[in-house]
Amino acid sequence: GYIQACRGLMISAVCLGFFGAVFGLVGMKCTKIGGSDQTKAKIACLAGLIFILSGLCSMTSCSLYANRITSEFFDPSFVAQKYELGAALFIGWAGASLCIIGGSIFCFSIAENSNSPRRGYAYNGATSVLSARTKVHNSVPDKTPPKHFDKNAYV
Repeated sequence: GYIQACRGLMISAVCLGFFGAVFGLVGMKCTKIGGSDQTKAKIACLAGLIFILSGLCSMTSCSLYANRITSEFFDPSFVAQKYELGAALFIGWAGASLCIIGGSIFCFSIAENSNSPRRGYAYNGATSVLSARTKVHNSVPDKTPPKHFDKNAYV
């Protein structure tokens, strides 16, 4: 029975993760679909909540399975084959943690837009920068040609 519960939780975590990714793509500022920035922020927050729920389902499934393995491993009356915690459980815990952290980051994206709207910057045009050496040479015009020419003067 516990294996069926773990399978169900993992399948629901995968499905929630898919829908969280779809809502996350729609809620990003760089996409054209989704409406205004305020609507996109709400969609991104919804994606964050779905990712957190997906991470919790995955974390619950991995923890339930690990609890069963450890309880059977340390039970002296259990005579069947005993299993140890494998790499798949650790990868599951790490993935669930990343889903929860990423979902919380998505949820904080709604707080960024509530402070103030974006303001544009005006373009003032290009400015030319003259060095101090150019100013000195241009301020005193010298009409006399240079007296020492060598072969590298025009190169």
